[in-house]
Amino acid sequence: MKPKLLVATRSAGKQPEIRALLADIPYEVVFPDDRGLWERSEEDALEDAESFEGNARRKAEYFARASGLPTLAEDSGLEVFALGGAPGVRSRRFAFPALPDPAAQDAANNAELLRRLAGAPEDRRRARYRCVICFLERHDGVPRVFEGSCLGRVLSAPAGTGGFGYDPLFHSDDLGTSFGLATPEAKASVSHRGRAFSAFTEWLAARGP
Repeated sequence: MKPKLLVATRSAGKQPEIRALLADIPYEVVFPDDRGLWERSEEDALEDAESFEGNARRKAEYFARASGLPTLAEDSGLEVFALGGAPGVRSRRFAFPALPDPAAQDAANNAELLRRLAGAPEDRRRARYRCVICFLERHDGVPRVFEGSCLGRVLSAPAGTGGFGYDPLFHSDDLGTSFGLATPEAKASVSHRGRAFSAFTEWLAARGP
């Protein structure tokens, strides 16, 4: 029986992507609800760091301590260069007030991004997605950090309904289309999350049992 790896995310959009990206690792991937770690109000403060790495580390430490399992956490978002890197670490709650429904929050975030870039030429729509992973063998262990990014631009209107978050607005340089129009497999091959998780799985393979 494989040992369990807790992936510290409650995102319904991220979970299937991550499960697919980790399909070949020597762990059984589980999420907080699978372990009876129901959502608590104190988790809201875990993503108050000023960097993706800071947020990922805080989530990994919290869930590793709560579960007693090897834990992986990630934080990711969209950085628009002309907006000084916004929404960045605030990607999930870019539009205010925060909404309880993830789909409604995504729609509000996309609307806010389009509002801020209204009338902007293509060169001011350059952006990148970034993902940072923190892996802890145990809650007081040495964190291992992995990162991935991908370049593109923000479209003036959504294209496609695939993915989640800003995917319908992100036109990938690598794919020549939006993540909202890409297949899950095509997106995973070039995305920030795909690249970060690839770095993690390569490290796992090189480390050995």
